[in-house]
Amino acid sequence: MMKKITYNELRNAWLDFYKERGHVDIGAVSLVSDGSTGVMFNVAGMQPLMPYLLGEKHPKGTRLCNIQGCVRTNDIDSVGDKSHLTFFEMMGSWSLGDYFKEERCKWSFELLTQVFGFDADHLAATVFEGNENAPRDEEGAAFREKSGFKKENIFFLPAEDNWWGLEYGPCGPDSEMFFIDDTKAPCGPDCKPGCHCGRYTEVGNDVFMQYEKHHDGHLTPLKQKNVDTGWGLERNFAFLNGIDDVYKTELFASVIAKIESLSGFIYDAEDKNTRSMRIIADHLRTGVMLIGDEARLLPDNTGAGYILRRLIRRAVRHGRSLGLDAEKLLLIASIYIDDIYSEGYPLLVKNKDYILGELKKEIKRFEATLENGMAEYKKILDATGNAGSGEIEGKDAFYLYDTFGFPVELTVELAEEAGLKVDMDGFKAAMEGQKAKARENANFSAKLTDSAVYDKLDENLTSEFIGYETLKGEEVIAAIAGEESLLDSLSEGKEGTIITSKTPFYATMGGQKGDTGIIKTSSAEFKVSEAVKLPGGRIGHVGKVMKGTISKGDKAELLVDKANRDATCRNHTATHLLQKALQEILGDGAHQKGSYQDGTRTRFDFSYGQAMTAEQIAAAEKKVNEKIAEDIDVVTSVMGIEEAKATGAMALFGEKYGDTVRVVNVGDWSVELCGGTHVKKTGQIAFFKILSESGIAAGVRRIEAVTGSNVLEYYRKIEERLEDAAKAAKTTPDALVDRIGKLHDEIRALKSENESLKSKAANEALSDVTDMVKEIKGVKLLAASLKGVDMNGLRELSDNMKTKLEEGVVVLLSENDGKVNMVVSATDKVIKKGAHAGNLIKEIASLVGGGGGGRPNMAQAGGKDPSGIEKALKKAEEVLEAQLG
Repeated sequence: MMKKITYNELRNAWLDFYKERGHVDIGAVSLVSDGSTGVMFNVAGMQPLMPYLLGEKHPKGTRLCNIQGCVRTNDIDSVGDKSHLTFFEMMGSWSLGDYFKEERCKWSFELLTQVFGFDADHLAATVFEGNENAPRDEEGAAFREKSGFKKENIFFLPAEDNWWGLEYGPCGPDSEMFFIDDTKAPCGPDCKPGCHCGRYTEVGNDVFMQYEKHHDGHLTPLKQKNVDTGWGLERNFAFLNGIDDVYKTELFASVIAKIESLSGFIYDAEDKNTRSMRIIADHLRTGVMLIGDEARLLPDNTGAGYILRRLIRRAVRHGRSLGLDAEKLLLIASIYIDDIYSEGYPLLVKNKDYILGELKKEIKRFEATLENGMAEYKKILDATGNAGSGEIEGKDAFYLYDTFGFPVELTVELAEEAGLKVDMDGFKAAMEGQKAKARENANFSAKLTDSAVYDKLDENLTSEFIGYETLKGEEVIAAIAGEESLLDSLSEGKEGTIITSKTPFYATMGGQKGDTGIIKTSSAEFKVSEAVKLPGGRIGHVGKVMKGTISKGDKAELLVDKANRDATCRNHTATHLLQKALQEILGDGAHQKGSYQDGTRTRFDFSYGQAMTAEQIAAAEKKVNEKIAEDIDVVTSVMGIEEAKATGAMALFGEKYGDTVRVVNVGDWSVELCGGTHVKKTGQIAFFKILSESGIAAGVRRIEAVTGSNVLEYYRKIEERLEDAAKAAKTTPDALVDRIGKLHDEIRALKSENESLKSKAANEALSDVTDMVKEIKGVKLLAASLKGVDMNGLRELSDNMKTKLEEGVVVLLSENDGKVNMVVSATDKVIKKGAHAGNLIKEIASLVGGGGGGRPNMAQAGGKDPSGIEKALKKAEEVLEAQLG
């Protein structure tokens, strides 16, 4: 009999089982991936362990376990059923070159039967059946049987069922375990795990990592054989408690109950509302976890932040359908912090105010977005009508979605009310185009540094960086690479990458742009445009041969561009000063989110929920310049990572640090972990000037600044532009402000005169058509054509005419630049008699080669054929007469 169990009991049972067998609980890492595996989130418990699965020694040993939070959104459209989730926890254990299949199979069986109470007769397992790349896993099947699984309950399945691996990296055959529900009859003679008939329910998976998959797809045996065991916590939690709906478990029950009480809807009473409840519960949970994560992820328009934004906004949209506003959604979200995860995720409790504050900002932002989106939608509706189209273009729907966060479902809904359709194929194409562009941008550097070309190099070839002490060196050229292959030489004018065993060139890393310079041989010169990190601990010098031919094996002199390095050092050290200044002025919540330094400027991204004031910017700039003037010693120390953390040194989230790190001290004022290059004393920076402060994402600000001689150049250009502006205004720099004020007064006067002329023209057009009013079955109809009036003008005239008529229908058509603008409006009383502006315009728009629609009181359309205007006006009389019965 399976044991019923609470959430915390399940967590503890897993960890205790493995600790008793010599495993160390390594704890969980951030939900946000460091990017090394090509995905935005940690989607599996093994993902953060990738280097150790490939052979690197883990500091805590060879037997590990944990419970790791994961985020997957590839099947987000499935969320809303009984089982799919975007955030979930994986219970994991690993052997890093320690035990293998025999022990793994034995312990999995013990865990299932002795800890969780499964009956051995109701357990099944699958193993890899083999293919052209790897052999059939007979060994795995034998150890499953030896551990206690019945032979008839062990099945061989193909790679799509029993092979595990990411895009590249460690991989191998896996063996899944299932519970057999014998209350459900077999679906046929071939009934087995994976047939989806409900007889077999997966409970766990053991992956035997024997291979490494390379970028070109081929497999090689790993240096060490590993085991990766992963069991989904939520799935097993529901299953062990005999529940077939994960949203009815302890993890969601109180949240669903809160949604019911706040909305008045009952869970399971109606499919549509139940689906919305599940989406709200899931997406708010994931939102809480991501914002409360150590990465402090915030909603954004790109990357992981875009996924977070989509989840929150999807929850808001489904919340609106149940009558749940921002305050109610926040009450629901707080249950995860205060109750469900208070023990397992104490960081959520600590950061509660921050999490709910950021959630509230995004919800309110989306509510405002809906308002702004409606205004933009109306513009698109006008343009669609003017073009005579009956369909909103896909690119316009995507523009609303991408720029304003306007859900495409809402665009479709509104379009239907106006009698229009939405080009969904075009929308999907625009969406895919953006995704492709994002993938291209995200992988640009990967194409350079992760090229399979470098896999062919001798693995013993590595590069030692000697550039902390010197800017030149003499080395033998160890390898040359082109874009697609290794080369023996590069001739004049050719581009490529040169590798040496030692180099003074700093490779782009940690936000600091790589060095530039020259590599010289006795007969050739190679200009280095950037030094970059390459796989296998190598540094590549990317550039172009300026003269001669450079060959593998040549003795070469490596010369770093000193002026560029010095300027980069000034910018990098200034960034450290800026970060400390910002934390003093804005508070500890101003955390670094990214940075970039080269020889011309520095850029610093940091978390802060609002724009800095002019006073705060000035204070930060002043503080940095004060520290520069103090000429403080900048000292770099090398120490162990734990010792460095003990000093209180600031570290950047997502940055990978080795066991030994460099700590940069600017006196006792600023202490940071940093592998970059710096000035020796702050006085060498000379000057610091903030050029701009702006928002780049929700909750993330960016400062761009310059230092040293670039500050002087900045002011020189300002002075030059000031002189040019004064000349253009026909005055002197000193008198420029007064001159601009006078020009503004002149412009305002001209605008006022222009508006008066437009108003006069509109009134004249109005007076010209008042004698054209007809009566149709006791209802006044004004149907008239005009010349050169745009859609806005027509709407204004229509409103004026309705006022003048008091009650009636107004139909106005205008030829404008070879096209037709159309507006139909009706007053409330005539609507009650049967008049309908939207239906009327549908009937007459085709006569001018267009289409459109709208509400009973107001509709507009566009057309391409002005020759049909008179027919359309005549048709309007017939349609109105028919509407009035």
